[in-house]
Amino acid sequence: MEELSKEKIREIIAKRVAKEIKDGDIVNLGIGLPTEVAKYIPKDVTAILQSENGILGMRNLESGEKANENITNAGGQLVGVVPGGMFFDSLMSFGIIRGGHVAATVLGALEVDECGNLANWMVPGKIVPGMGGAMDLVVGAKKVIVAMEHTMKGNHKILKKCTLPLTAAGEVNLIITEKGVIEVTNKGLMLTELSPYSSIEDIQNGTGASLIISENLKTMDVE
Repeated sequence: MEELSKEKIREIIAKRVAKEIKDGDIVNLGIGLPTEVAKYIPKDVTAILQSENGILGMRNLESGEKANENITNAGGQLVGVVPGGMFFDSLMSFGIIRGGHVAATVLGALEVDECGNLANWMVPGKIVPGMGGAMDLVVGAKKVIVAMEHTMKGNHKILKKCTLPLTAAGEVNLIITEKGVIEVTNKGLMLTELSPYSSIEDIQNGTGASLIISENLKTMDVE
């Protein structure tokens, strides 16, 4: 299969995730790759981006725009705010999250398995700052989308059963990688879309669990 650059992989994933966002949705974008989704949300879709450190109406900075150093997302990146956006404390922010007001959360993973279990906050023996709001987000959001590279240095990240400490159990709905789109169902992991840069054999070889191939399998739209 065609070898993709890191930049192209991230672009493919972010573009496809953006197609899951619907008009009027309140969406939380995790740090890292998920933040890039904001660049590809269709112009005719008005989504309200929420940051767990206390912003509703977050936006990416425009090229050349002077940043306000007091406004950052949860990952410490400088961001802007749309007209009508608002700021609030952590109590309000997590009230929004835990109250079920977030339509979708997009976040990365170290591991995810066929039961929808998610491990994304620590590797035993490594120093970590903490899991942040991930635990609350994956339980509180109506839809949980894992956006990540399909493998890590050739090792499986999508497994039959997670081996790392869990962030949450049974909460993941959708996995989007550069190789395809996989739904978590009560029968297992179902491949619903295949990247034009991959094949069924390629994606199965890169997955540590058996994939159910959808009868309506289609090509993943990465444009």
